[in-house]
Amino acid sequence: MRLLHSLVPALALLVSSSANAQSVYPDRPIRMIVPLAAASAVDVAARIVTQKMADNMGQQIVIINQPGASGLIGAEQVARAEPDGYTIGGFNDSIMTMVPNLQSKMRWDILKDFEPVSLVATVEWGLIASNQTSYKTAADLIAAAKAAPGKIDYGSGGPGSPQHLAMAMFASEAGISLTHVPYKGATQAATDVAGGQIPVAFQGLGTVAALVRGHQVKLLGVSTEQRLPQFPDVPTVSESGLPGFLFNSWFAILTPAGTPKDIVDRLHAEVIKALADPEVRRKLEEVGLAARGSSPEELGALTRDQLAKYARVIKEMGIVNE
Repeated sequence: MRLLHSLVPALALLVSSSANAQSVYPDRPIRMIVPLAAASAVDVAARIVTQKMADNMGQQIVIINQPGASGLIGAEQVARAEPDGYTIGGFNDSIMTMVPNLQSKMRWDILKDFEPVSLVATVEWGLIASNQTSYKTAADLIAAAKAAPGKIDYGSGGPGSPQHLAMAMFASEAGISLTHVPYKGATQAATDVAGGQIPVAFQGLGTVAALVRGHQVKLLGVSTEQRLPQFPDVPTVSESGLPGFLFNSWFAILTPAGTPKDIVDRLHAEVIKALADPEVRRKLEEVGLAARGSSPEELGALTRDQLAKYARVIKEMGIVNE
C-alpha cells in the first residue's frame, strides 16, 4: 500500500511532464505558404523574417511558393489546413483585400477563414522600364502614352494584382491609356521588363531592387512621398511626372481559422521579436521594405478597412478580373 501511495505522485508528475512535452510549440518544422512567385517582394520579406523567427524558435520554417490564380490557390491551401500552427500563410494585401473584390465566387473568406497574426512589412514601389525604352522619368512615359494611346504594354502579376492596380491608378490619374499584360506572378513580369519583352511595369522594390542595382532595368520613379535612402538619386513619381501619386503595399502573416490563441500569440511574439532585430530591419530596407509589425487585432482592422477602400477604387476604375 505504501508503495502504491509513493507511486501516485511520481505517476502524476510523469503524466504532467508528458503533457507539457506534447504541448510545446513548435516541435516540428512549420510550413509557410506564400501564394506568390519566388523572388517576389512578399517572398523576399518572408524569407528574411522567417529565417530569424526559425533561429529564435529552434525550428525550421519552410517557405512553399504557390503562385497562380492571383493567389487564390495558395490561400485556399492555408484556409483548409489543420489549424495547429504548422501551416501558416504569408500574404500580400492583394490576396487579402484586392482579389476578394474582383472574384464573384470565392472558396474562402479572408475575414472568416483566417486568424490574423501580424502585419510584417510595407513594400515600397517603383515604376520600372526596359533599358530598350527611351524613358527616363514618369513624365516621359506619360508623354509617350498620350502620343500613342493604348499602344504601350505594361506587365503585372495577374488581374487584380498590386502591379495591375498600381498601373491602373497611375494611368487613370495621368489621363493615359495603357494595355495590361497579366503574368502568373510579379517576378515573371519584372523578368520580361529586364528582357525587353514588356516596356514598363509598377513593381514592389523587393522584387526589382537587384535588377535596378544591376542596371538591368531603369527605375523611373518611386511611388513614395519622399525619395528613398537606398535609391537617393531616383525621384519620386510625384516629382517626376505625376504630382501627388502614391502607392505601396504590405505583407502579413495569418493562420487558418480556429488556430488556438496561444499559438497565434506565440507566432505574433516571434514576428515582433524578429522585426526588432537590427539586421532584419537592415535587410528589409535594402530591398525596399519597411519593417512594421502589429497586433492581430490591428491587422484585422486594417484588412477590413482596405477591403472597403479597394471595393470603391476597383468599382470607380472599372477594373475587372480579366
